[in-house]
Amino acid sequence: MSRFTTRPEILGNFGVVTTTHWLGTAAGMAILERGGNAFDAAVATAFALQVVEPHLSGPGGEVPLILAPAGKIPTVICGQGVAPMTASIDAYKNLGLEIVPGSGLLAAVVPGAFDALMLVLRDYGTMTLSEVLEHAIGYARNGYPLVPNISNTIDAVKDLFETEWTSSAEIYLPNGATPRAGTLFFNRSLADMYQRVISEAKAVSQKRESQIDAARRVWSHGFIAEAIDNYCRNTEVMDTTGERHSGFLTGDDLAAWSATEEQPLTYDYLDYTVCKTGPWGQGPVFLQQLALLKGFDFSGLDETSPEFVHTVIESTKLAFADREAFYGDPNFTDVPIEHLLSDDYNTLRRMLITEQASMEVRPGVIDGYGGPVNVRPKGQSAESNSKFDIGEPTVARFDEPNPAKDGGARGDTCHFDIIDRWGNMVAGTPSGGWLQSSPIIPGLGFCLSNRAQMFWLDPKSPACLMPGKRPRTTLTPSLALRNGEPYMVFGTPGGDQQDQWSLHLFLRHVHFNLNLQEAIDAPGFNTEHFPNSFFPRETNIGHLAIEGRFPKSAQDDLRRRGHKLIVEEDWSLGRMTAAAKDGDILKAAANPRFMQGYAIGR
Repeated sequence: MSRFTTRPEILGNFGVVTTTHWLGTAAGMAILERGGNAFDAAVATAFALQVVEPHLSGPGGEVPLILAPAGKIPTVICGQGVAPMTASIDAYKNLGLEIVPGSGLLAAVVPGAFDALMLVLRDYGTMTLSEVLEHAIGYARNGYPLVPNISNTIDAVKDLFETEWTSSAEIYLPNGATPRAGTLFFNRSLADMYQRVISEAKAVSQKRESQIDAARRVWSHGFIAEAIDNYCRNTEVMDTTGERHSGFLTGDDLAAWSATEEQPLTYDYLDYTVCKTGPWGQGPVFLQQLALLKGFDFSGLDETSPEFVHTVIESTKLAFADREAFYGDPNFTDVPIEHLLSDDYNTLRRMLITEQASMEVRPGVIDGYGGPVNVRPKGQSAESNSKFDIGEPTVARFDEPNPAKDGGARGDTCHFDIIDRWGNMVAGTPSGGWLQSSPIIPGLGFCLSNRAQMFWLDPKSPACLMPGKRPRTTLTPSLALRNGEPYMVFGTPGGDQQDQWSLHLFLRHVHFNLNLQEAIDAPGFNTEHFPNSFFPRETNIGHLAIEGRFPKSAQDDLRRRGHKLIVEEDWSLGRMTAAAKDGDILKAAANPRFMQGYAIGR
């Protein structure tokens, strides 16, 4: 069967890089060409994406990564910062809040990205701090062309920046106007910040590893931590409550935290073993969906079959219900992950899937585990009091070319996958610290993450807020082994859709023999039939969105099954990238939607 693709699947044997922005891809490939390995390239790529996708990722954000060093077992790097030590449920309740705001300083957690990238560079890379920061500094100082959605995002929060977040206006409204798409944009404050980190680290040591450790200390104990501490203590900023608040985050919080390394969770599916992060992220829902789908036969179907879409979506509903009931930071919450992935449990759960679409959020029942699932029907959540309405859903839909002018801006995520000539591979999903998250911290050129909005202020929830706890995020890179050998790294932005779109890519590649580009190009679909991870935490019962490229017969079949079907634009759902090592051949592919992602290799 001949399938349409928008571009070729990239093939080579030297190295491949694929990311959500062509400038990030260029930075990563340049590092490989200079003799760096995949981990050097990953660090350089992540820093570059912070600059060229500031509405999707920033230095104040976070990043989980999955690494497969050649000849070694895969490992996870957790770059997810934790809640401040003074951020308790009572502290928010005393402010009259029942939900963590979606923006501003009250939603800030410890910035985790920098330390995680330094850990990767020191322990797995080969290059120096200044080498991997070169492209990010260059883009920030010399300028980079704005993609339309950056301009759209800035325009959406223009009034907020002008009247409230004036430090953001100084950078993102040059000459008092929204910068136009396609023009060069500069963030010289960010370039100066990174250059100062390099200079202070070099003053400590000329040795590579010692210099990297010095940079980590500059970040967590030096001028950056001091600036963050001062800003959060002494500045009150507008947030989604419609009021101004200072933050809980302190320099002590930054000093007490560092990135960690851990074993991935895994699940065997046919000839593949999929590796994901632990339940401090949503990664295990990918594995739970596989555990449910293992009992179905997809032979005779194809990538647009309504039976395929229905079966996958109904499994998704069950797995994501379990996410809400059971997942949380395992340092604080006992998550029964072995039980959730067991054959006995999934045999019973699978029996709930019928020919008709479920209209219930149905988590499993495991004695002694779990908590409440807070279902807030879409459209019935409390309205924001803010005239800027920055409580609009926080995850971007990139088929919306004109975000609301009232400040309803949305942020999302970046992703990259890299494999080098030695067989090292890495997937990373940088996010947070979006330009619309909170105001720019003066002198640093970046703002803080608003990831605390993913905590519940319900002490019975496994994802409830606690000081020093990681929010249960949506960030979820993926790595698959084939017959025991590292084979593929892949992922996507998209919030709650990440472990849907990534799963669909994997299933279409495995079951329908689509190559990586074909699997990415295939018509997208997803559901919102579970509590959204972002403010205002709504649930859209029965929702199923599909791209209009699905055949009308498939659309009619899905409606007949009872799905509340939304037919989206033809190329609107998904932003996947993927790279694979098939023997001596390296492969890569990138999302064509919105004309931004790019894969390269040789």
